[in-house]
Parts: sequence; C-alpha cells; structure tokens
Amino acid sequence: MVAGLAAKSGERFAYDSYRRFLDMFGDVVMGIPHSSFEEKISRMKQVRGVELDTELTESDLKELVEQYKNVYLTVKGEEFPSDPKKQLQLAVKAVFNSWDSPRAIKYRSINKENRLWMLQCRSGKRTGKGAVKIAVDMVNEGLVDTRTAIKMVEPRHLDQLLHPWFEDPSSYKDKVLAVGLPASPGAAVGQIVFNAEDAEEWDAEGKSVILVRTETSAEDVGGMHAAAGILTARGGMTSHAAVVARGWGKCCVAGCSDIQVNDIEKVLVIGKMMLKEGEWLSVNGATGEVILGKQPLSPPVLSVDLETFMSWADEIRHLKVMANVDTPEDALTARKNGAQGIGLCRTEHMRIKAVRMMIMAVTPKQREAELELLLPYQRSDFEGIFKAMDGLPVTIRLLDPPLHEFLSKGDAEQIVYELASETGLSKEEVLSKIEKLSEVNPMLGLRGCRLGISSPELTQMQVRAIFQAAVSVSNQGVKVLPEIMVPLVGAPEELGHQVCLIHSVANEVFSEMGFSISYKVGTMIEIPRAALVADEIAMEAEFFSFGTNDLTQMTFGFSRDDVGKFLPLYLSEGILQSDPFEVLDRKGVGQLIKIAVEKGRQARPGLEVGICGEHGGEPSSIAFFAEAGFDYVSCSPFRVPIARLAAAQVAL
Repeated sequence: MVAGLAAKSGERFAYDSYRRFLDMFGDVVMGIPHSSFEEKISRMKQVRGVELDTELTESDLKELVEQYKNVYLTVKGEEFPSDPKKQLQLAVKAVFNSWDSPRAIKYRSINKENRLWMLQCRSGKRTGKGAVKIAVDMVNEGLVDTRTAIKMVEPRHLDQLLHPWFEDPSSYKDKVLAVGLPASPGAAVGQIVFNAEDAEEWDAEGKSVILVRTETSAEDVGGMHAAAGILTARGGMTSHAAVVARGWGKCCVAGCSDIQVNDIEKVLVIGKMMLKEGEWLSVNGATGEVILGKQPLSPPVLSVDLETFMSWADEIRHLKVMANVDTPEDALTARKNGAQGIGLCRTEHMRIKAVRMMIMAVTPKQREAELELLLPYQRSDFEGIFKAMDGLPVTIRLLDPPLHEFLSKGDAEQIVYELASETGLSKEEVLSKIEKLSEVNPMLGLRGCRLGISSPELTQMQVRAIFQAAVSVSNQGVKVLPEIMVPLVGAPEELGHQVCLIHSVANEVFSEMGFSISYKVGTMIEIPRAALVADEIAMEAEFFSFGTNDLTQMTFGFSRDDVGKFLPLYLSEGILQSDPFEVLDRKGVGQLIKIAVEKGRQARPGLEVGICGEHGGEPSSIAFFAEAGFDYVSCSPFRVPIARLAAAQVAL
C-alpha cells in the first residue's frame, strides 16, 4: 500500500501518512497512549535541529515508521498488524469496546444517560453489482426480509448491470470536451464517423464507431444500430436519437450544443479543437460527457443474484411492465428482460425505405401499389413479434410517421438521388414532391390518425397485415392477444372513423381466412384536448395509453427536437427543476393525465390505462403513474428491469 501511494504521490507523503496511521491506530484501536508516539517524533526533531514536522526528510520519516512499529512491541508485546483484514476486525472491535471505556462510563454516570445514540451515520457507497449482492446476501442470512431488500437497491444501480461503464470516471475529468443531455445510459468508445453508411461499413470491418450527427432521422437507423454510441448536436431526451438508442440499450448523448458537426468535410469542432473522422472519442450516456480519446470500459455483468432479486420485485409490484419495440428482435430482448407484453409496437420504423416510397407516391394507384409491397413485410414482422410474445398482449400503434424524420433535410441530396433511382422519377419531380409534403411544423402536421383518415388505405393495409399475421400464428399454436392503438387522436370522431375501418377490415380478414380472434382497439392520449374530452373518447376506446412524449411537447409548447438549445439554461437557472421529457411534469402534464383517467373511467368503468412514453422507464414518474391508478407502464426493452424495480418500490 505504501509503495503504491508513493508511486502516485511521492515517498514523503506516503511515509508521513504511514506514520500518522501507526500513531492513530495505536491510540484509538490498540490502546497505546498517543504520548508514546509523540515522544519519538519530538526526539527526532530535536536531533535533526528542526521545529516543524514538515521539515523532516523522507529518510527521517522512514526511520520514524520503524520506531513507531517498535512502540507496538514495547507497549503491547506484539507487532503492528499489517494485514488490512485484521486491522478492520480490530477497529470494529474497538468501536464496540469503547462503550465500556472509563470515559464512556463516567459520561453516562454524570449525565444519567442510559440510551444508545448514533453519533454518525451515512449511506454506504456501492456499485450496482455490490448493491444487489448485499441485498440478496442479507436476505439469505436472515438479516432482512425481501421487502426491505427491495428498498436497498436504487433503480439506477441496475443501469450499471445492463450497460458497459467506464472503469474509472475520475481519471478522464481533464479530457471532457463538452457535455450534452444524457439521452441513453452506458458508456461507449469508438472512432468518429459522420454518416450511417460509414458506421455500417466500419462496423462490418470490426471497428468500434461513434456516430456523430447534427441530428438523426429514420434514415440513420442502420448506422445507429451498428455504432457503439451516438452523439448529436441537436435534440432532447425524446428526440429520434434518444428514443431509438434507449430502445436498443445503446449509449447516446444528445443535444450537445457545444459541438459543431460538418458531415461534408467530416469534421467535428468543439471549441478550438477539431476532430476528424477516425479519431477516438468516448461518450458517457449517464452524464452526457463527451471525452477525448479511448477510455477503458467495464462490460455489463448479469448474475444469479440479480435474477433472484428481480423475482422478489415481481412478487411485490402491482403495475405491469410492458415494452416499446420496433422489431421481433426487440420483442425477444424485452421478454428476456421480464416484459409482460408489448405496450407500444411502432410500425413506421420497421421498413423505412418502403414507408418512404409510400409517402412519395404521386397518385392513389401508386400509393396502393407501394402499400401492396409493404403489406407482406409488415405481416412478417408482426408474425415475429406475436411469436416472441406468445401468450402476452401486443399493442400495435398504427402508422405515425412525422414526415421530417423520413425526408430529413440534412440528407436531402442523398435521399433525392435514392428516390429518383427507386421511383423512376426525375430529380426535379422528386424535389417537387418533397416540397409539397414539407410542413412548417411536422410534429403537428399530417401524421397519426390524420394520415389514416386522409388516406384510409394506409389503415386498411396495416390492419390487414396485423390480422393476417395474428390468424397465421394462431393456427401454429401461438396464443395471440393483439391490441390496435390509434395515435394522435384529439376528437372522438377521429377515433370513431378509424375504429369503424379497423372492425371492417378485421371482419374481412376473418372471413377470408375462416378463423377469428378477439382483439382490442384503443387510443393514445397525447394531445391536451384528448385529455379534456377523455370521457367522449372512452366511448370508442377499449384502453388508453398515454403518449407522454408528445403530451409533454404540446403542453409545454416545447419542440422535443430543439429543446436542447435552451433546456440546460432553464435547469441551471432553476426555471425548471428537471427535464420534463425525462421526468414527468406532475403540475401540468400530470394534471391532464389525472383528468383523462378520471373522465375515461367514468364513461367506461374498468378502462385499462397505461403509458408508453419514455417516462414509463423513469422511477419517479412510475410512482406518479401508480398513484394515478395506471394498470401498466411501457418503456424501452433495456429499461424494463428498472421499471420492474421502481414499480415494486412504489408498492411498498
């Protein structure tokens, strides 16, 4: 220990610390008078002709250490215990023996005090693995019950078990270049790339990459999946990059306004520093730190203790925990992590190019043709998800593609080239179509149920794919529990229109396939008006699922993609106490939710209520949903264990 300290801080500091330790340990633990050690150092200073301890040399301190050790032999008749374990045992024993020390006895006698007082107490710091290990061991040893053990582990501890982390975060503090929003937990190290295609190519070559973008779009998902981590200059906690990264359990720092991304020249500018493609970068998704160079990582470690601990949580909690998924692979991950079903299956991310082709169709006939091509792909994906969730409910949201995510301005030239090649249209025709589709505020534009109402064939195609898949896998012995969710409803008439269409197509499919299954149709409550007229909407909906990402956006009037520009200032100035896209705003958004739940259940007693926004995986928000009488929360697959624990702690 002394040699290690000397190597890091110098021999003088190491031996001065050692002789101080020998003095204090001897006095407090071994009962050796402090004067015995003080006599040695006083004599040493006298011999050396100095007055201050700091004037003693390294050699003097080394000699003092030996003299202090001899004090142990002289006074106690035994050597100083050099084994740290023995030192700890003696220290613990000394604490308990102090109760009967002459000074303690006299104090109690004078003050007539016979009660035990704790003079100092603090929470023990521990890693996620350590927290779970301690909790399980204490139950096994009969020291605490399982309910107490559940309180001993914080939900954030589980992040450390599910994601890679930096070995020593304190070692890189002088290399932090910028700080953005901690959009998805974990840590990642890789070489910088500036587009999705390069990320996929480099990953195929066995290289670890960090995908750096101004912002991501649906077109980037291939590269995002290939990257070890994602860094964006724009976007908030519910931006495209953040939501997709959390769904895959991938590290992401979003809305880092201190960086400038030039993806044409492939340069990242941070202050006066310029980083080029291929240079190493590290990102911390828990703190939002962007770090220069290649920092050492510790891989996630799952254990039998964690499995045991989570089983106790499941026995206690009342809230069901579901998952938000895009693909059959996501569904398998969700089930492995303990999800009790799918609370949100997003269909627009399954086949991005096909959806984009459908959006670009010029005539109804062309759109019909594109939908015919898209149907078998969607049916295949639904079959995979139903099989992965055999016996568990699967809630599928109808198409809700914000057009700017599929026709990103940052990739305009590449998209125009691809669409011209795929559709046979000229570049001018493609640009003209994109211009017609462009919206001033696409998040409030033609999306959700509005798209299904203006183009009923979209809803018809999806519903047909859902029920064809459901009947097909049912015939294979899979238990299917499909639920169809209509997005962005603001008026009961909108939902009524889509419900009629869904029932009509379902009956057609059942008639064609000679087999029928039971299903539910519900809606997302994500527009403030929907919350206020929830009683009317509940007459059409068999369940409510709150889309808190959009509900927060529309209630605050914040763009979730641009909020990163001013949110750090709002937080530092105390205007907001937390990011409302991360932690649910109880005073505003929360009140709308309570109104909607109350009105909905008045109109339809027993109405099933859940949440599928990103707040479904945040512990304090989960506590609110439990208080509000929710039946389930749904979150990204990698946040499912955290939600399970948070739901259990709420129930205690």
